Amino acid sequence: MIVLDPPKFVHSQAQVDRAARAYKDINLIAMQLLRPGGTLATFSCSGLVSPDLYQKIVFGAAVDARRDVQILARLSHPPDHPILFSFPESDYLKGFVCRVL
Repeated sequence: MIVLDPPKFVHSQAQVDRAARAYKDINLIAMQLLRPGGTLATFSCSGLVSPDLYQKIVFGAAVDARRDVQILARLSHPPDHPILFSFPESDYLKGFVCRVL
């Protein structure tokens, strides 16, 4: 099992592309290190990286690693940490528990 829980990579909209590359790189390395059937728990706390974009980043890493990856669980904020519709960046906690084949 590998757990990726890096610090916030994005502090402004101008940094999103560079942060997406960094998230992809660390996920790619983790997928390459895992034995088939290994578990990857990967997280992002960057508010400017949406859950949809983060899933695409992890998928891109899987493609580059030439590994099939299954999402076992999608993780987000607990109920005591609400997300504001008027502030989409408050949806900053996101993660996946994956099986890397």
